[in-house]
Amino acid sequence: MKENLLKSALAVEQEMLEWRRWLHQNPELSFQEVKTSAFIEEKLRSFNIEVSRPTVTGVIGRLKGAKSGRVIGIRADIDALPMQEETDLAFASLNAGVMHSCGHDGHTAILLAAAKLLSGMRDQIQGEIRFIFQHAEELPPGGAAEMVKSGVADGVDAMYGLHLSSAFPTGVFGLRVGALTSATDRFDIVIQGKGGHSAFPEQCVDPVITGAQVITALQTVISRNTAAIDMAVLSACHVRAGNAYNIIPNTMEISGSVRTFSELVRAAVPQQIERIVSGTTQAAGAEYTFQYSLGYDSVINDQALTSQVEDLILKSYGEAHRIHIQPLMHGEGFSAFLAKCPGCFLELGSGNAEKGCDRPHHNPQYRMDEEAMVYGVDYYLRLAELLLMDKKK
Repeated sequence: MKENLLKSALAVEQEMLEWRRWLHQNPELSFQEVKTSAFIEEKLRSFNIEVSRPTVTGVIGRLKGAKSGRVIGIRADIDALPMQEETDLAFASLNAGVMHSCGHDGHTAILLAAAKLLSGMRDQIQGEIRFIFQHAEELPPGGAAEMVKSGVADGVDAMYGLHLSSAFPTGVFGLRVGALTSATDRFDIVIQGKGGHSAFPEQCVDPVITGAQVITALQTVISRNTAAIDMAVLSACHVRAGNAYNIIPNTMEISGSVRTFSELVRAAVPQQIERIVSGTTQAAGAEYTFQYSLGYDSVINDQALTSQVEDLILKSYGEAHRIHIQPLMHGEGFSAFLAKCPGCFLELGSGNAEKGCDRPHHNPQYRMDEEAMVYGVDYYLRLAELLLMDKKK
């Protein structure tokens, strides 16, 4: 499968695997990536790359070429998830209840490998490459917004990134012009009733019954208030009420997620949710509080940059390694960078059922086909050559 890859990318593969496995063994949660960022900084400095810390755990490496020119940014996310790993990997997580189950360890290792190789080519570079190691992607509003606010994307002409994906075969690049990922928002509802003995419900205002009716009615926000052509998802995911089998509690808490692509739909959903909550609780004689929090915007891939990337992939790897994909319902913090400059974000297949690498992301048994990472390095090298290299040298 690797016959079309650059020798330089293949040469760094083993070292990149070692980095990824260290990162996998030492995962850290969002905003807590202290050891991870220190590891990244140490590696970048060893490559003779200028390093800065725009945030506590975010890291930037700046590689300035021999001549002036364009500035491109390449981003990797570095945080892990709060879940217990359930794999038999020799390098499984050493931190109880924390796991790299979304490929961020792979993204980080890929970008470090690309930085090492490109640092040896600085005399050929016309412009600047910013290697952006973003913290806290898994916890909206996330680290990208902080980094953008600190000026990380100032002066950047184009931003690039990728996400390893077990949904696609290893080495296959998934591309899409326009909206790639959904906007991801959150709602929190507290229903205030009147608790009491389960034997005397007539003396109570039952928040559990009211909450159940709210959850059921919320499904009509999408099915009856959103046009079928406007993709959207609303899920009530976390419910909490009571602590005994025979006590009607005073309150019930409901939290959930909303995924949309249309800005009009996104703006309408909060009012639709609150209308349902208000009407249902009023009918039951209960009260409520409601909070709606905006998360990540959609990742919108620039048409010209994405077309340029597609041409590069076709010429480098052939049509078998390029697919056009449908919009993805998950969120992605990369969108914050695209508010400052155009960019292209793609999915890189790392799925391989024969190797047991077919579990979905955010699954305790998730594992990636590590062979995919060398494709990521190779892609970044070719991208830098296309955009910044002085072909005369």
